[in-house]
Amino acid sequence: MMVDSTLVQVGKNLSEAMKILEDGQRELEPGTERRRFSRTSIPGPLQGDGQDVATILHLVHNLIHEEEETEDKPSQHRMQNVGEQGHMALLGHSLAAYISVLDRERLRKLTTRILSDTTLWLCRLFRYENGSAYFHEDNRDGLVKVCRLIINARYEEYASEGYSVLSFKQPIIYQSASCRPGLGQHLCSQLGLPLSSLCTVPCNTIFGSQHQMDVALLDKLIKEDVEAGKLPLLLIANAGTPGAGHTDKLGRLKDLCDQYKMWLHVEGVNLATLALGQVTSAVMAATRSDSMTLTPGQWLGLPAVTAVTLYRHEDPALSLAAGLTSSQPVEKLRALPLWLSLQYLGHNGIVQKIKHAAALSQQLLQKLKSLASIKTSVEDELNSPVVLFKFSQEMSAASSGGSVEGYCAGEKEVLDAFNRWLGEQLAQLVPTSGVDVVELEDEGTCVRFSPLLTAAVLGTQHKDVEDLVEKLMELVPVMSSTMCLRQDFREETHRHAATLRYMEELSWPGLGAVRYEPQAEEMDESRRKQELEKINTELLKKLQELDTDIVFSTGPEFGTEEGFIFIGMVTEDVDVSELVDTIAALGRDIEESGRLLENMTEVVRKGILEAELQLQKANEEKLMEEGMLRQLPLVGSVLNWFSPVQSSIKGRTFNLAAGSLDSTEVTYSTKAQAGRPSLQDTPTSSSKRLPGQRLFQRPGASSDSFSETSSIGQADETTREESVTVSSSIHPPPTPPAPEDSHTGSDVSPQEVQESSEQVQAQVETEEASEERPSEDQEVEQSFR
Repeated sequence: MMVDSTLVQVGKNLSEAMKILEDGQRELEPGTERRRFSRTSIPGPLQGDGQDVATILHLVHNLIHEEEETEDKPSQHRMQNVGEQGHMALLGHSLAAYISVLDRERLRKLTTRILSDTTLWLCRLFRYENGSAYFHEDNRDGLVKVCRLIINARYEEYASEGYSVLSFKQPIIYQSASCRPGLGQHLCSQLGLPLSSLCTVPCNTIFGSQHQMDVALLDKLIKEDVEAGKLPLLLIANAGTPGAGHTDKLGRLKDLCDQYKMWLHVEGVNLATLALGQVTSAVMAATRSDSMTLTPGQWLGLPAVTAVTLYRHEDPALSLAAGLTSSQPVEKLRALPLWLSLQYLGHNGIVQKIKHAAALSQQLLQKLKSLASIKTSVEDELNSPVVLFKFSQEMSAASSGGSVEGYCAGEKEVLDAFNRWLGEQLAQLVPTSGVDVVELEDEGTCVRFSPLLTAAVLGTQHKDVEDLVEKLMELVPVMSSTMCLRQDFREETHRHAATLRYMEELSWPGLGAVRYEPQAEEMDESRRKQELEKINTELLKKLQELDTDIVFSTGPEFGTEEGFIFIGMVTEDVDVSELVDTIAALGRDIEESGRLLENMTEVVRKGILEAELQLQKANEEKLMEEGMLRQLPLVGSVLNWFSPVQSSIKGRTFNLAAGSLDSTEVTYSTKAQAGRPSLQDTPTSSSKRLPGQRLFQRPGASSDSFSETSSIGQADETTREESVTVSSSIHPPPTPPAPEDSHTGSDVSPQEVQESSEQVQAQVETEEASEERPSEDQEVEQSFR
């Protein structure tokens, strides 16, 4: 069989291109190329000489993975699993470009065959008899074209008179409140209709699903519009709402549309189940609709494949006027990627992919039923392609024995925040599961698992569902304990109301938010704000350095007050009282250290001036006592040799902590420094911890933490602290610390200030121990300076 060499080359080039883009392992030969690609985000001029295909493909690869190369951790973005069927779809785009250059007659025959085959296969596959197909890139474009078809059919003079005929009888388009957001507005914008032509029908409130259109209310609205002289034109129904995946009562809606001569359009993910052997009656009713939009690219994992709108209409002229058909052969080539992919998969392969996605939903639903803290929401437990679930605070509080009294006011908002965190964590921990977060009006925030939209794209398998349930079982106990301890945390912070301020942040998925308040009262507002920010910034840094699994952060980026420290999820063995006490104690130490170092400069300056005055006075007394002759170099030495004189000048010690200048008589008489209390002997809560017990963990409690951070025994911590203390005592700093900036002040503890004062004291004593030489006074004076 003869094969066109160009077709073979197209397939070969595509394979090579995909290999380069997928692995990116081929090295660039010149080193200058890699340096140039490192600045791909900066637009540059077009190169004078042409570049080869490999170089251009490497450039594309670097543009795709540019963000991943700059990040330290691997990217968490979901990447589509491009299998062999995906390569066939991509090949279709390449072949479409090649086929478009054929002569007109060949092009017409080929495109007609491709369009006819694809339409026939889709209509039989999804049980839509005697239908036509329109292939479009934007999945809303098919509905726009269908609406134009209806306007042309219902307004006979529309083709000649245009929009003026619509003013006599305003067309009305009805849509469910559960439709895709912005769909109706987009439709009116494309058709040039006012928003008054759009009527949103509420969902059921008493009987039936709260995500299904209220048929009785729809009937009432249509009657009112007809009596007002309006024309009911189109009804948009759902076979799988975008949020919850529920199906409207399509049978009753079709009967209502026939009664008022309206067009029924159906869309939704549940239409994919029409390809299965057993279909629910609710979805089967979609085959009676006048049109429906399919998205086989998502259902089958086919990249860059168009959406398809199947419709029934007998007048081809009106279809051509509406844009549903085209006389241009090139436009018919949109179906080529789907034509190739459907042949590659075959009927059995297509059905198997959809059946696999449905089985994943049932597997997850059965697993979730055994979790007491999880509440599921599905339309049909036996046949529901979409599974919604959320963390249930009421059930978890009862099972754990916790109390949530005083917390019901913002309970829904708190639960929404916790479920939003749950969905984000699951999507990050098990990215191939395809779970996402949806916001529903009645249920609130839920986690959605819709494998018909994601399984084929991400390659989701049964093992991924098992992993999803396993991670869920790890996260739920943490959420339950955090929910129960939020009230305790609020009460403990109120107990420290003098130093800590609690913020009721309902949208924070964690224990809560707290801020340390400075105790100084003489500061003005701007200085107080600056001090508050400095203390809490340093406090957050110290809390993050603690050996604990609790996450401390600055919280959300927007919408919160400055200076607050947000505490994340905690386990049930956390001692909230110890946690709050530690936060208050650390904040107090940081404030006191900063205040002490702020005054240190003034204390040192005054001490030096006082020491200079006393030394000057001592020198004058020495001169009066010894006489002028002893001050002469040669004469003084001879006199001192014949008649030694006992010096009366006493040494001085400068206590940096107290800011006072004292005599050394007590020191020399007792051969030791005057006793002062040591700050190292202050007992701390950490000294009471048992070996292996984590910080903030209650004694006797043992629960597996959801963090993988390894714990360090208390014995090792005590040894480290003692070694640091001994080292700092043996090797004191060469100069007393001076406050250089705001950050340095908050890093110095009272223990370091004590050691600095002893070091200064030792320098003064050493320099004043012997005062027999005339130059001794100058050395002491220089040492103080």
